This record gives sequence, structure tokens and C-alpha cells, in this order.
Amino acid sequence: MQQVYVKFDDVEQVRSFIRTIDKMDVDFNLGTGNRTVDAKSLIGVFGLDLTAPQLLSYDSDDSRILEQISPFLTSAK
Repeated sequence: MQQVYVKFDDVEQVRSFIRTIDKMDVDFNLGTGNRTVDAKSLIGVFGLDLTAPQLLSYDSDDSRILEQISPFLTSAK
């Protein structure tokens, strides 16, 4: 399982992120603590506290995933 932190600055970034990962045949989970949602769900993602970095988890070793989501990655926890 891979885990990285993502952060969004505005609504359009969230939409762009979901469009990007929706094209991949991988399950993504997003959230922190006890609140985790399907990262491909627009409604689910907007239910999270997007003012803080969110943990993105997925099961794939494909390095292209990190390349494609790199605009959303953050090192802050």
C-alpha cells in the first residue's frame, strides 16, 4: 500500500485531482483519522476538511501514479 499526502487550494484543484485519478484502474482512499472516503467521489472528498492535508492511500507500485498526482502532493502532515 502506498500513502502520500495531498492538499488542495481550491475547488478546481479537487475536480482536477478526481478527473486525474478517475482514469486509473486503482482504488484510492482519502482522509485522515477515522474519516476516510473513496477519493474518486466528488461528494465524499468535499465532505472532508480540505483546509488540512489529507492522506491518500492506494494499492499500486506504478510510479506513473505519483507523476500524475504530483501537482497535488504535499510534504506537510
